[in-house]
Amino acid sequence: METDQLQSIVLDNLSVSVILLDEELKIIYASSAAESLFDTSLARIAGESIFNFLESYDDNPMGSPVSLSALKKTVDSHRPFTQREVNLLLPDKAIITVDLTASPMICGSRKMLLLEIQLVQRLMQMSKEQKLLHIHDAARNLVRGLAHEIKNPLGGIKGAAQLLSNDLENRQELREFTGIISKETDRLSNLVNQLLGSNTLPKFTSINIHEIIEHVTSLIAKETMGKVNINKSYDPSIPEIKGDKDQLIQALLNVMLNSVQALSDSRIKDPWIRIKTRIERNFTIRDINHKMICCIEVIDNGPGIPEDIFDRIFFPMISGKAEGTGLGLSISQSAIDIHQGLISCENKINETIFYIYLPLDQ
Repeated sequence: METDQLQSIVLDNLSVSVILLDEELKIIYASSAAESLFDTSLARIAGESIFNFLESYDDNPMGSPVSLSALKKTVDSHRPFTQREVNLLLPDKAIITVDLTASPMICGSRKMLLLEIQLVQRLMQMSKEQKLLHIHDAARNLVRGLAHEIKNPLGGIKGAAQLLSNDLENRQELREFTGIISKETDRLSNLVNQLLGSNTLPKFTSINIHEIIEHVTSLIAKETMGKVNINKSYDPSIPEIKGDKDQLIQALLNVMLNSVQALSDSRIKDPWIRIKTRIERNFTIRDINHKMICCIEVIDNGPGIPEDIFDRIFFPMISGKAEGTGLGLSISQSAIDIHQGLISCENKINETIFYIYLPLDQ
């Protein structure tokens, strides 16, 4: 393998965004991670000023340019610098926190500047997600163990109730009570089965994720009878994924039903749910760095997840509704786990966002 090709492969697989600038701070090269950061290709940004794509952000809504003199001075003085936890504003107005390193270089007679941009908030988020995943795994194992212990005596209770009902054939007023016992036992058995999850192996096939979304949104539209406005924004470049169709439908349906319930309970005047899909690159899930993942966002304009249960929203039996079982989001998480993916939630002003991440390189 030629050296140039090997260097290109290494650069394109770095999680750090690498950008090479000329002495006028115009872009010469951008790695794959940088292209993903700017949501565009090198062909489109080559020759453009770096400040067309990055601005600093210091609680000023309009933002202010990154100190041009600081970067220019670095090129001229040949002295590198590093800034920690810099807030930057991207062209789409998204605010990111990064560690920024600028290293001057000389190639022949040309002065250049090498920028390295490490997303800090993603590292912090990964740490938080990893901790939550360990807690979720422990909680799920505990619940499943308890469910198994509960299921066995339930069968005995129902059998005894049926035998007693047969002995009380001529005592209708008493048979009514044995009927209640059987009915409630069945209800508890169904609840235990939901806690245990599906006992069938997933069937992975090639799936168009947008067909899944279209199916689920059609079900939600029928459920709400048009009272909730559903908007969709798809990235047509997302390839087919390997997944279990039924599991993915159930996962997305539970998330959307959660949004519908929140909108209904809060009686929002103009309720809406927005579904967005996009590709993200160099994304880490459970210590595995995926070169490319599919991200599905389910956004609603409801009141948000209550703060007292926010960190436990995916736990079984945790619900913000008095009549809720708290199993919907737990089932969604289990389904996404099967696909080596990740599901998370974020409260924003007047918005609640659920993120579903599915690897495209399984």
